[in-house]
Amino acid sequence: MGAFKKPVTKNETSAQAVASVATILDRESRSTIEGWIERVNADQNLRAIELDDKTRSCHLPQLFKDLVHRLRNPLPLGARGERSKSAQAHGLTRRKQGYSAAMLIEESRMLQVSIFDTLRKNDNGLDFNALLPDVMVIADEVDSQLVEAMTSYIG
Repeated sequence: MGAFKKPVTKNETSAQAVASVATILDRESRSTIEGWIERVNADQNLRAIELDDKTRSCHLPQLFKDLVHRLRNPLPLGARGERSKSAQAHGLTRRKQGYSAAMLIEESRMLQVSIFDTLRKNDNGLDFNALLPDVMVIADEVDSQLVEAMTSYIG
């Protein structure tokens, strides 16, 4: 993967629209989910649980809505946002589908990779002044939802 490009200067801004991370993820959620599905389907361990793509990814549209909402309505880093009923249901569903705890964690890791790959592919339009704080929010939100999923998975 390539490195992020340098920040856009004021002179370059007029020729190129700058978008927030939230806007890019909202706009590109479908392609990000498709990238995640490709990664999951390429993983031998995750593929061992036979699910169609729609069933395997059905939790992701709500996760993206929650993530975009959190990016647009920031909390202090590390502060807990609202509990996600979707993440809780996801953990229970994965347990019923036969996932191991490690598999649940791996698909979450792959989601973060897919999200960051989407940002890399759209780096020409990124607002680089907000990139690092937004990346921290992404990691925090995805991990928070993983904790909720794991809690219901174990419970």
